Amino acid sequence: MSHPLLIHEAAFWADHPGAALAGVDEAGRGCLAGPVVAGAVSISAEDLPRLAVEELAAVNDSKQLTERKREALYDLITAHPAIRWAAGLASAREIDELNILRATHLAMRRALEGLTPLPDHALVDGLPVKGLPIPHTAIVKGDATSLLIACASIIAKVTRDRLCRELDRLYPAYGFAQNKTYGTASHLAALRRLGPCPEHRRSFAPVSYVQGELF
Repeated sequence: MSHPLLIHEAAFWADHPGAALAGVDEAGRGCLAGPVVAGAVSISAEDLPRLAVEELAAVNDSKQLTERKREALYDLITAHPAIRWAAGLASAREIDELNILRATHLAMRRALEGLTPLPDHALVDGLPVKGLPIPHTAIVKGDATSLLIACASIIAKVTRDRLCRELDRLYPAYGFAQNKTYGTASHLAALRRLGPCPEHRRSFAPVSYVQGELF
């Protein structure tokens, strides 16, 4: 596996031939409203090298892709018979109850548990994660160096963007379809003018300050 985005996968399979491996990433940690979303993607050692240079050749860290390209790759990943995938969410209420780090870990666990059967190991973007149902390897900037994690980042990002469009239909005054619930100037102005909606994370400072609350 000489592909530059298969270095971590190749190293794992060299020590664990035939084991089922997944990539995991999240989207929405820094947002002011809505859930944090995790994606999990598993592709076998037999299929991944070919897919990396054919159908998945355009895959990259989701932040480096245009929205149109992310959507197209999401459709490809979720429809491909050789790819197993799942998304896991932790709601705004769970974020407020648990804190954003623990809620992110919960979303990652739920994403992995959506893969049936569970993979043997996971490559996770960022730092080590507590509470995952299988062993994992944490990789800082993994979404830019692992194809499985990059695929998972696309699942997480597109899933969350679509949820933001749904939230925009429910709460149109905040511009969620455009700002994806990040703290843009127009979002903060609407928050000050209207107060938080039920999907705002009240433990986040810009939201709690509006109501004079400190969590």
